[in-house]
Amino acid sequence: MPALEDDGYSSEEDEEEEMEDLVLAAGAMMVLGAEEARISRAEKRKPSRRYLRRPQLLPTPRRDTPWQALYESRDDRAFITTMGIDVNTFHYILRSGFSYEWNHFPIPRPDTNAAGNPRLGRRSLSAEGALGLVYHYLTSAMPDVALQQIFALIPTTVSRYRKWALDILLRILRRIPEARIAWWSSGEECEEDNTLICARHPLLTGAIGSVDGLNILTASSEDPEVENATYNGWLHGHYTSSVLVFSPRGTIKKSVLNAPGSWHDAKVARPIYNLLRDRTPAGYYLVADTAFPRGTNAIAGRIRAPVKGGQRLPADADEREAMLAFDRQLLSYRQTAEWGMRELRGGFGRLRIPLDINDPVGRGDLLEVCVRSLNVRAELVGISEIRTVYMKVWQEAEDEDIWLDFENVLFGELRRRDRVSIFHRVVIEA
Repeated sequence: MPALEDDGYSSEEDEEEEMEDLVLAAGAMMVLGAEEARISRAEKRKPSRRYLRRPQLLPTPRRDTPWQALYESRDDRAFITTMGIDVNTFHYILRSGFSYEWNHFPIPRPDTNAAGNPRLGRRSLSAEGALGLVYHYLTSAMPDVALQQIFALIPTTVSRYRKWALDILLRILRRIPEARIAWWSSGEECEEDNTLICARHPLLTGAIGSVDGLNILTASSEDPEVENATYNGWLHGHYTSSVLVFSPRGTIKKSVLNAPGSWHDAKVARPIYNLLRDRTPAGYYLVADTAFPRGTNAIAGRIRAPVKGGQRLPADADEREAMLAFDRQLLSYRQTAEWGMRELRGGFGRLRIPLDINDPVGRGDLLEVCVRSLNVRAELVGISEIRTVYMKVWQEAEDEDIWLDFENVLFGELRRRDRVSIFHRVVIEA
């Protein structure tokens, strides 16, 4: 009996040891399998890693790069094509403080002393290169790998330099007068802009500018609250909303930026309503399209729009003709807001890339830099369709007949393709 008991005990012990060995073997196989899967995923990702390392780039960022060739050419057309500003404007921004800040402050990094001295000799780009980098980034939708090739920089350097240069540029644009965004300050200024408008639309006495909303595509968020806030049901997507006011000089007089895409234009435009009520002389107004909200009774008549389809017209023929003539001129001038929005989107290709939903501060800074840079382009470079059409120097240069002929040649094709023309109204007699 004792022998049988010993044999049973040994058998159970052997089974337990075998089970432990199987568990250990299974665990080892799981660990090895997980490691093999990680290595396999990494190998598959390699072809899609869209960045370049130093061996694939030009050896020296400060010499013989595509950027250096462009900068040394000092060619206005090349500068405007790639950065949206001409040579003189580029150097004006440098002299206005960009060079000083780039050369006298260290680039922010988590492993450096923010109060330390900059090591200029160790930087891959000069102040000129940094300004060129940020404007290449703003005015195009190119991926970072293209910026790497143009400036001969590795990915981390592109990212770090671009962010720091964008911060400096925003501070400079907030200081220089050409980038200023300011409401009309007096009745005299309103009168001057109304004179520019009336030179082409004599019935629009009191008009000083145009206003419209702008929606910029934004990445979706994993946070349900943020996702709901940015979702625009009318456009069926996630957007960041803004409202802009344009003067006949092609500059932006007021901007409300970086609002959630779910907000209605009436909510975004509240600061503009307040300016119309409190800081705009009586008799002056903005022009908008029929869909733009015109505020409460407190600003009645301060935002005017063309008549809507189906709206009842006066029974008297003379009154009806006068109303339609005024409406046609409203509709024509309202298109300036379309031109301004197109210049902003077309001139700053970065706005065609979905904005970062997880960086609201950076998103607002990006929009502000683009808006202020648009004013700089209008004032210093002269790139503005609104300015070209409405600045009265065009009419003063030649007599009326030559001006009208030139207008037909220059804008005839634009009118034929104008999608706004579908809103022109015709009278149907009952």
